[in-house]
Parts: sequence; C-alpha cells; structure tokens
Amino acid sequence: MLESTHLYREIHEQPQVLARLLEQETPAVERVARKWRAQGVDHVVIAARGSSDNAGRYAQYLLGARARLPVTLTTPSLFTVYGTPPRFGPHTAVLGISQSGRSPDIVSVLAEARQQGRPTAAITNDPASALAQQADHVLQLHTGPERAVAATKTYTGQLLVVAMLVAALTQEPESWTALRQVPAWVADTLERNADVAPTAERYRYMVNCVVIGRGYNYATAFEMALKLKELTYSVAEPYSSADFLHGPLALIQHGFPAFVVAPAGALQEEMGRFIQRLREREAEVIVISDLPELLAQGRKQLPLPPQVPEWLSPLTAIVPGQLLAMHLAHARDYDPDHPRGLRKVTETR
Repeated sequence: MLESTHLYREIHEQPQVLARLLEQETPAVERVARKWRAQGVDHVVIAARGSSDNAGRYAQYLLGARARLPVTLTTPSLFTVYGTPPRFGPHTAVLGISQSGRSPDIVSVLAEARQQGRPTAAITNDPASALAQQADHVLQLHTGPERAVAATKTYTGQLLVVAMLVAALTQEPESWTALRQVPAWVADTLERNADVAPTAERYRYMVNCVVIGRGYNYATAFEMALKLKELTYSVAEPYSSADFLHGPLALIQHGFPAFVVAPAGALQEEMGRFIQRLREREAEVIVISDLPELLAQGRKQLPLPPQVPEWLSPLTAIVPGQLLAMHLAHARDYDPDHPRGLRKVTETR
C-alpha cells in the first residue's frame, strides 16, 4: 500500500512539520538576522547539494528581491578538489544548507569561511553534524527523521527557514503574518491534489519531459525535475521559461510533456503567453497554478490554493510535484522509499 510508505507519510507530514518549525525556530532565526545586520552583511554565499541546492536557488531570488542582498551559490570543488577557495569579501556571510550536514564538500566551505573570519550559519536537520560544528549559528529543521531517500519535508523546511530569515532581516510584520499561514496553505494543497493518481497513470510511459518555472519558482522547476528523476527514472529537465526559448524550445513536438509552474504574481502574464506558445507547438502541458485561466490551458491541472503571496508560493508549488512523482513511481511498480542506486546521505568531496 502506498499509504504505508515513508514517502507518503513524510509528504503528508509537511503541514505539521512546518508549523513546528515556525514555533520552535523563530527566535534562532531572529538572532541570525540581528547578528548579520550588526555585522553589515551585504553578500551571502550558499553551499549546498541536491535538494538543498534547490533551496539555495530559492534563497537567491528571495534574499535578492526582498532583502536586496546578492546571493552566490558556491562551487565546492574549488575548496575540495582544486584547493583554491575564493577569498570571501569582508561583509560576506556563508550559509550551508544540508539535511544531514555530513557532506564533506559543504562542510569544507564553512570551515574555510571560519578560517577567513567570516560569519557562518547552517540550515540542517542534525544540530550535532559536522556542518553545524562549523557554523556560528545553527538553524534546525525540526522535521524528525526523514526515512525516505527522496527529500520532501526537509526541502520545504529549508524553504521555510530561508523565508523566515528574510522576514527577520527585513523586519516586516506582514511577512510574519503570511508565514504563519504556510502550514494551512500546504495542507490545502495536499487536499486539492489528493486525486493526482489518475494524472500519474496517464504519464506511466513517459520517458522525457521538461519542468518550467521562473523567478521564485525557478527552484521549484529544479526540485520537481529532481523528484521525477530520482523516483520515476524519467529524464526530466528543468528550465526557466526565458532560457527555454533560447534553444530548448526545439524539443517540443506533438504530445511532449511540459510541466509549467505558474502561480499568481509578477510573472503570470508572461507564463500565460509561454503556455500558449507550448500549446501552439502541440505540447502536452500540465499546469501547476492557482489561476483558473492558466489551469484551463493545461491538458492536466495541478491546482494550488489562492491568495498565497508569490514569494511563498514555492512552499506550495512543489507539493503537487512531490505527489505526482510518488504516484508515478507507484504506477510503475517502483519502490518510492528506495530509488535504485541512491542512499539517504550522499557524501561528496
């Protein structure tokens, strides 16, 4: 039974996990924000891999758009393979994001930052991990053990910590008001997509597809594509809608599956035009949105709850992708808890 798998339970635990995270970690997040403001932090470097790297992509947009901080995703190989770590600027903070906190390359980035005297912080599910030991501040995910190999609740937990950090940095009360509604919005998303199994069945024999997002949901495109790859073994390629028009559009032919993440916000008109262009080329478009007019353009629809601010929409937009990937794996008779060749903790250098 799919309901007995760790993955099913962990996807459906997310509202409770996020509520617990908000309740327990807000003081720690505010301490980091106060420290960074006092230190005059004007640049953030993020070290991460896998799903955590996708949370870093979200941080690039969110810290840039709302806190006006430039964010760089670091290149860990410079630290561990080439032995030529960059010199961090005098007002640079270094943030490591890792569910386990055990990958040596991510740990090495924070260790180098500490050696250079730069402020460090870690977002992790293990406060005793090697990564946490290299951090001035540890922001815990409070998810409990994540037993399925594919990250779900730890990923949305990482997104929420990033969003909380931005709210603490900007000191906007309305941001915290919105954040407190996130668990309910995620629960609503799970309910709206409870019948996703027939949609998954339609794509049982899908070999290739693209996942498109832009802005805050550029990260969602990468994370959903990762879930489809690791759980269903499909060749799922993520793109920004802008980048997709610069060449990859040639992939589209009759019936080619294209998942488009298009919630309400600054990009909704552009994404509407983009979906229409895909339809003109006879793509099979699957739309993830809260906008009825965009959902109506999809051959299949994965609905989102309305009224979620665009800057928080990645927390809800990834949930239909998680569910679809899980049900597609089940339809193909794959074990959703143990994708082939993968382990829960991957340690790279």
